[in-house]
Formats: sequence, structure tokens, C-alpha cells
Amino acid sequence: MRSTIRPFGRGSRRRRAALAVVGALAAGSLAACGGSGKPVLNWYVNPDGVDTFEKYAKECSTGDYDLEVQLLPNGATDQRTQLARRLAAEDSSTDLMNLDPVFVAEFANAGWLQEVTGDLADAITGSVEGEGDYLSGAAETVTWDDKVYAIPLWANTQVLWYRKSLAQAAGLDMTQPVTWDQVIQAAADNGGTVGVQANKYEAYVVWINALVQGAGGDIVSDTEAGRDAKVDIDSDAGRKAAEVIKELADSKAAQPDLTVSNEGTSLGQMFPADGAGEFMVNWTFVYKNYEGLVGGDVTEQQFADLGWARYPATVEGEESKPPIGGIDIGVGAYSEHPDFAMEAARCITSEQAQVDLALDNGLMPSTNAAYDKVVASGDYPADLIELFRTSVDEGGPRPKSAFYAMISGAIQAQWHSPNSVDPAKTPEESATYLKDVLEGKSLL
Repeated sequence: MRSTIRPFGRGSRRRRAALAVVGALAAGSLAACGGSGKPVLNWYVNPDGVDTFEKYAKECSTGDYDLEVQLLPNGATDQRTQLARRLAAEDSSTDLMNLDPVFVAEFANAGWLQEVTGDLADAITGSVEGEGDYLSGAAETVTWDDKVYAIPLWANTQVLWYRKSLAQAAGLDMTQPVTWDQVIQAAADNGGTVGVQANKYEAYVVWINALVQGAGGDIVSDTEAGRDAKVDIDSDAGRKAAEVIKELADSKAAQPDLTVSNEGTSLGQMFPADGAGEFMVNWTFVYKNYEGLVGGDVTEQQFADLGWARYPATVEGEESKPPIGGIDIGVGAYSEHPDFAMEAARCITSEQAQVDLALDNGLMPSTNAAYDKVVASGDYPADLIELFRTSVDEGGPRPKSAFYAMISGAIQAQWHSPNSVDPAKTPEESATYLKDVLEGKSLL
């Protein structure tokens, strides 16, 4: 039987009133009407692509309502916390929100999101003949209990970025799949490094999940069972994932800040003043990031030495499972203007908005039609765009669970720091701890 998380505050009037006061004091309620007298729809956004969000907030405002951008914290965990507190207090000023895909199941299960229905839901799921232009990897992130609860905006994934000269010195044929073992050894033997995200935060779980899935396993399965989900990480796949992390942590290829590394810290290791550069797993924004530095911190020659390939395989001969991320747009269940909010959500997830995010911010589309326009623009190498698109559709999502925050927190607690990971102990100990957390026997 599927367990259900219920929003705090669905009880007596006194409890709702108390929570409303707490929500107003802690989160700071926002005005529902602007100076024009029109309703103001608040759109809570993550810090990536804010300039484009601001543009579309203006373009998608109408004679009936104004759309205003409200900035969320940098980290995914902090973003979830702020949104969850607002929605648990039934905050009517949370109209639209940018959601990491792993938030959707939890928020939908709690009753915090408006359901997406009609032609848009059919287009997302591809349930109507001739519809379904959304990438399957992106569409999968917005469904829960056979219903659609958000609209994919951009579909993120990770690829292997590298210095061509470093791979050549190592004798690696990057037109063929490469393994983590090969990448780590190649960097260590040729004065290079390997960049990952291994701080104690969500992106570390992204790496662990990709390693486990690349070895044919899962962290958990049967997630529809809620707290009774099957914990699978104590497996051969879990141990292989731990072996890769330990190999890098013990290698000369490990970067000095491995235990606190994130998406931004490893960028500077690609083109160091001295050294061979790096192999780095990171999201799609990397290309535009380095391109924007050409003529300043990055030379034309260095930029031409930037290569890309599919995410490394955990096991030789087995297809890798690139991480799937991105942003989905959800409409708050307690919005005072749900129809306006859903109309605005359609506008800010339009094909052109997706193209603009890709061209201006390096954040790739969730639909094939927008991808085709990005290819036609010539702003990206065609093979890179196809690598992004393939990686999303053939990648591995994190567990879709109403209790994902617990799952992620338990994995972080047991697998961090990477220097302490032990293939003989860490998968088993993390499985025991995760089971206890889900069953309520242990606290995070």
C-alpha cells in the first residue's frame, strides 16, 4: 500500500490559522495584487537562467495578471525546504515554481500541486497520436500516480567534458565508450585530474545514482510503496559504485577539493595555467560557460581543445546511465488564481522559451521541436546537441518517490565523504540506515 505524505495544516481551523501565521512570519507573504490592481502571480525560480526568466515574466504577463520572479536559494535542498514550508502552510502566494524533477513526486503526493490536464497533459505523455514531442526522459519526471503534475521546461543531463590533448596523451579513443576506470587512470598517468560533484549535497547523490544504475542496479525500487520501498543499494551494483568513488579518492587524479567539490569548482581545472587539464562530468551549461570566457580567461586554442563524450560507464561493456535533471514548472495547489497560473505556465514553457534558455544560458530543451531549432541556430556543434538529447532519453533518473528527501539525505549521510567510502561496508551500512530512516526508526 502506498504511503501518503499529507500537507501540514490539513486539520482543525485553529491549526490552519496557526500555520498561516507561521507561514506569513517565516516566509514573508507576498502581495496578491500589484499597483495596477491586477493579480500578481509569483514565480519562484532557481538561480540558473534568471535573465531569461525575467524576460518571460514580462512577456507572459497579460491584461489579466502580472507575473513576477521570486528567487529561490542556490542549492536544490534549500529550494525544496523553502517551497515545502510555503506549501505546507497552504500559502496562496506560491503560484508557480521551478521544481527539480525529484520534488514532483513528493509535492504531488502531498497535494501541493495542481494537476496538468487536457491537451497539454496528452502532449507531455504522448498519449494522443501525433502528440508527444517531449523527450521521454523529461516527460517521465512530471508524472505521479498516472497523472501529470508539472510541465517540463528544460531537460538537463551530464556528459563527460575533457581536454582532447589529455585524452590523446593517454591513448584513449573517445569515439568509443570509456569507463570510469579508464578515465581515472588516464588522468592520473598524464598529469590530469577528474572533476566530479562530491560535496555533501544533492549532486553527490546524482553521481552515486548514476554509478549504481550504470552497474545495473538501483538505490531503491518499488518506490510507489512509499516508506515500504525496497532498498537495493547493498548489491553488486552498489559495491561497484563504491569502488569507483574509492578509486578516484585514492588516485592522483583526485582534485584537492574533492570532498567539497560542486558544479562550479571543477570548471577552473579544465584550463589551468600549468597542467594537463581534466576529465569532468558536468551539466549542459559547461559549453556556453567556456565559450563566454574565450578572449579572457580562455584562449581560442584552449576552447578548441575542449571535447565531450557520453557519461563514463561504471562497468566495461555496459551502457552508462547519464544523470537526468532539469527544471519542471509546477502550479501551486493553493494559488488564488489557478487558471491564470496554468496559463502562465504554458507561456513560460513555450518552445521559444526553451530555445532561448538553450541559446542564452546553456540549458537544454525538453521538447524535440525546440532541440531542432537549437541545432538549426548553429550556436552549438550538432554532435554535442545530439549527445545531450540522447543522454536525456537513455539516461537514469533518480528514484521517483514521495520520500525522496529522506532517501537522498540518508545516502549523503553514509557515503560522505568520498574519502571514507569502503566498498565492503558503505553499501551495506547505507542500506541499513536508509531502511531505518524510511521506517521511522532513525532520524536524519
